[in-house]
Amino acid sequence: MRDFSLPPLVEPVRTGGLADSVHATAESDPGLLQLARREEPDGEWATVTAAAFRDEVLALARGLLAEGVRFGDRVAVMAPPRYEWTLFCYALWTVGAEVVPVYPTSSAEQVRRILSGSRTVAIVVEDEDNAMTVGAVCDEVPSLRAIWQLDAGCVRRLSERGHDVPDDLVHRHRRAVTPDSTAVIAYTSGTTGRPKGCLITHANLAAECDILFAGWSELLARPDERPSILAFLPLSHVYGLMVQVFCLRHRVLLGHQPDISPAALLPALASFRPTFVFAVPYVFEKVFRRARQVAAEAGKADLFDRAMAVAVRYAEATERRALEEGPGPGPALRASHAVFDRLVYRRLRAVLGGRVRYAVSGGSTLRRELGLAFAGAGITVYDGYGLTETTAAVTGQPLGRVRYGTVGRPLPGHAVRIARDGEIRVRGDVVFAGYLDDPEATGAVLRDGWLATGDVGRLDDEGYLVITGRKKDVIITSGGKSVVPQVLEECVRAHPLVSQCLVVGDNRPYVAALVTLDPEALEHWARLRGRRPSDAGGVLLDEDLHAEIRRAVSRANSAVSRAESIRRFRILPAEFDTADGLVTPSLKLRRGAIAKRYAAEIEALYTS
Repeated sequence: MRDFSLPPLVEPVRTGGLADSVHATAESDPGLLQLARREEPDGEWATVTAAAFRDEVLALARGLLAEGVRFGDRVAVMAPPRYEWTLFCYALWTVGAEVVPVYPTSSAEQVRRILSGSRTVAIVVEDEDNAMTVGAVCDEVPSLRAIWQLDAGCVRRLSERGHDVPDDLVHRHRRAVTPDSTAVIAYTSGTTGRPKGCLITHANLAAECDILFAGWSELLARPDERPSILAFLPLSHVYGLMVQVFCLRHRVLLGHQPDISPAALLPALASFRPTFVFAVPYVFEKVFRRARQVAAEAGKADLFDRAMAVAVRYAEATERRALEEGPGPGPALRASHAVFDRLVYRRLRAVLGGRVRYAVSGGSTLRRELGLAFAGAGITVYDGYGLTETTAAVTGQPLGRVRYGTVGRPLPGHAVRIARDGEIRVRGDVVFAGYLDDPEATGAVLRDGWLATGDVGRLDDEGYLVITGRKKDVIITSGGKSVVPQVLEECVRAHPLVSQCLVVGDNRPYVAALVTLDPEALEHWARLRGRRPSDAGGVLLDEDLHAEIRRAVSRANSAVSRAESIRRFRILPAEFDTADGLVTPSLKLRRGAIAKRYAAEIEALYTS
C-alpha cells in the first residue's frame, strides 16, 4: 500500500449548522449583494442583499414550522438549479430539517424509491409535470404529507402561512443543529448498482467549503473584482450543492442557471459574467467545440487549430516551470502566444463571460490535452476528484502547481491510500457518515476510518493522483485480457464530432464501442459538406463520417495494446441522456442501463 497526506489548513467546525452563515452575514454586512436572480431565461439579473435573503429564509422557515415540518424531518427538493432551491435549502436547515435532493427528470419508480427509503414528509417540485410524477407514487409513500409546487407560488403561500410563528421558535430550532447533524441525504448516481442514500453532515459540507476557500480563494477573482459564480450543475448532486454552500458561506455572489444545454448555458454565462467556474468536463468540451465551430464558420478553422497547438505547447512549458522541471516558454513561443491571444484566445475566454481566469473541473477526469488548451488560452482549470461519499472533492490541484492529466493531491488534512489491488481509499473530514439504514453497505466501504472508493488509480512521487478507472468497470475479454475502458473512451471522445463513447467486450472475443455524436458538431459537419442542417441526422451512414470516427478510434487504439484495441464500433442515432436513465445527474454513463437498452446493437458488433 502507498499513502499520501497533507497537513490541515482549517480547524473543523465545533458548533452550529450551515444556516448560521446566512444569519451571520446578514448581521455583519446586511447590504452585501449575496445572490442574483432573474425571472426570465434571457432577462436582467436582479441582486439580492444578505439581509433580504435572510429575511426570506426566516419567513419560509416560519411557514415550514406552521406546516408541521419539525427538527430531523426529511424534505425532498425536485427542481433544476434556481433561486428557490437555495432558499428552501437554507430554510430547511434553519429549522433543523434534512434535505433530500431528487433529480428533476427522475422516473416515478426512482422517486418512489428515494421518498419511501428516506421517509420523506414533504417534497418541493418545480412544475406540474414533477407534481404528477410524485402524485403517481404518493400512495406508496405513507410518510409523505405535502407536495409544494414552485411554479404555483408555494414560497409565497408558505411564507404567509407562517406569519404568526414567532422568530424565537425558528432560532431555537436553528441553535439545536450541531455539526454532526445530517444536512443532506444525497443518493448516489447508481452507475454500478441501486442508488444508496449518503448521510452528509453539516460538518462535512462546512469542511469541504472551508478547505477550498482557505487554500484556493485567491483564484476566485482579481483583487478589484467581486467574486461571482453561476451555479448550473444540478443541485440534486453533491457537487452542485457544495457550490451553493461555498458561495453562501464565503460571501461569493451566487446566480442560478437551470438549463445546462449549450444553447441556454453559454448565453447565461455571457450575461452573468462569472469570475470563476465550477463545472464538469462536458462543459469545457462544449465550450471548446463551440469556439472552434465559430472559427470554422468564419473560415478560420486552420487558424484556430494552429493557435490551440501553440496554447498546448505554451501551457506544457509553463507547467514544467511551475513544477521546477524546465525554464518555461522560450521567446519565439511567447511571441506566437501573444499574437494568438489577440486573435483567438480572448474569443474563447469570452464564451465564459470574459472574466474567468481560473476554473474547477470535477465529476470525471479532464483530459490532459483539453486542460492544457484552456490553460494556454488563459483559463487554468484545477481538476479534482471526489464522490458523493466525500461531499464532492477530496483531492485538488495545488495552488500554482497544476499537473494536467491528474486530479491533484489530497485536500489539506486528508489522505489518499492506494491499496494492493490498486483501489483508491481516502480519509478526512469530508468523508460521509454512512449510508441511510444500511449498516452492511456502510461497513463494506468504511474500514478503520478509510473510505474504499471503488475507483482504481496510482500516486506519483509528489502525491498527485491519477484515476485509471472503476474496479467494477474493468472488462475481461473471453481471452482473459483485462481492459480499462475509460482510457479508450476518453481518447475517442477527443474527436470534435464525438459526444460519448461506451466500450464493451466483457466475456467477448474482442473490444468494441458504441459511439454517439454531438448534434451541433454533426450539423456543422454536414453543412460544411453542402448538406442542409435538417439532413444532419441522415448522414449517419455517410462513408466520410465513418472514416472520421474510424480515425478517432485508431488514435485511441494507438494508446493501448492490440488485445485491448477497439475492433468494431457502432454510431448510434442519439446521445445517451439523463431523461432516459442512461446518464447520471453528474453526466456519467450508466453502463449497465446502456448495455441493456442497446443489447441488440452490441450483439450485432459480434455477430454481423
